[in-house]
Amino acid sequence: MSFFVEIDAVSKQYANHKALDAVSFNIPQGAIFGLLGPNGAGKTSLIRIINQITGADEGEIRINGERLKPDHISLIGYLPEERGLYKKMKVLDQIVYFAQLKDLSAAEAKKRANEWMKKFEIEDWRNKKVEELSKGMQQKIQFITTVIHEPKLIILDEPFSGFDPINTELIKQEIKNLRQGGATVIFSTHRMESVEEICDHVGMINLSKKVLDGTVQEIKDQFKENKIAIEYTGVPKDNMPSPLSSEMLPNGDTKAIFALTPEHRLMDLINIMAPQVHIKSFRELVPSMHEIFIKKVKEGAL
Repeated sequence: MSFFVEIDAVSKQYANHKALDAVSFNIPQGAIFGLLGPNGAGKTSLIRIINQITGADEGEIRINGERLKPDHISLIGYLPEERGLYKKMKVLDQIVYFAQLKDLSAAEAKKRANEWMKKFEIEDWRNKKVEELSKGMQQKIQFITTVIHEPKLIILDEPFSGFDPINTELIKQEIKNLRQGGATVIFSTHRMESVEEICDHVGMINLSKKVLDGTVQEIKDQFKENKIAIEYTGVPKDNMPSPLSSEMLPNGDTKAIFALTPEHRLMDLINIMAPQVHIKSFRELVPSMHEIFIKKVKEGAL
């Protein structure tokens, strides 16, 4: 597997606060990498180091196999959590200005700006001042300025802040499109449902240390507890294993949670129950990324 970003034992200290403690991640080429962690965990410090806003005290970062250097800035598109638009500037002028800072010519910048405004259906706002726009509209402008130069590495810090559900879906699709176009994306968020939907890999930092790293499926498999939920109709009579819990559903069916063991695997349960009740459905219980996130944060608090 080819890694576009390699973060190798990076540490960062601010006075008496250890922001990062030997954190390592490998981010595959063309992946959407979810960078997770509670507030104060160290995510922003890591993002600032990748963007060369600050430097690491120890360790190193490599981009496309090369140790991080000033030239890499041109490969990066960064959407910070604290937005940075000029309120008095007109929308088109704003986009063109930021594009030129990334070495696009004025003509190419204007061409791409118009294409993006058309895609986001905001052409009518091109001559409006930023301060006249809603928060969600400003977010669209900020997103455009982040990706207009077609960066190879895109870093998005809470990109859905300020968006309604419709525009959130629009931006999610654009992130997927950028990945399909070859970009590698670092996606920092607290919205775990978005992580499950669009991320290939995830890494989590808590209390300055790495606590999770892998594909979304690998992480979810790691936290499975071998439990199965079975919905059935009827009343069992003989030798059915005791469920961990059961409840009566509004339609009169029963939903029971069973622990799978070497003695009672899924097919063993089915074979025992099938002659006694009508089994309507069964499914393995796999934790959500939200549940995993909460579990790891609580572990760190102990």
